[in-house]
Amino acid sequence: MADTPPDRLSLNPRSPFFDAGLLRRGIGIRFKGRERTDVEEYSVSEGWIRVAAGRSLDRFGQPMTVKLKGEVEPFFQDSREAEAEGGAGEG
Repeated sequence: MADTPPDRLSLNPRSPFFDAGLLRRGIGIRFKGRERTDVEEYSVSEGWIRVAAGRSLDRFGQPMTVKLKGEVEPFFQDSREAEAEGGAGEG
């Protein structure tokens, strides 16, 4: 797999930007320099993330979301863990 996360990704299986394989690998998001764990969807090129707006649900039972604009930096969490372990693994 590539070491660069996609430009846009969503957690919602109904979205055309949903990718189960990438989500299984683990994607982290840094938004405005701070790591966020509540991101539902992001777009690097457009510079926004979507996060749940409290516990509110829409008429289809999906969480209501708010779009926040700013600098978005996605990263793979498994590569970060490998760096923390010092590259250990095979041997």
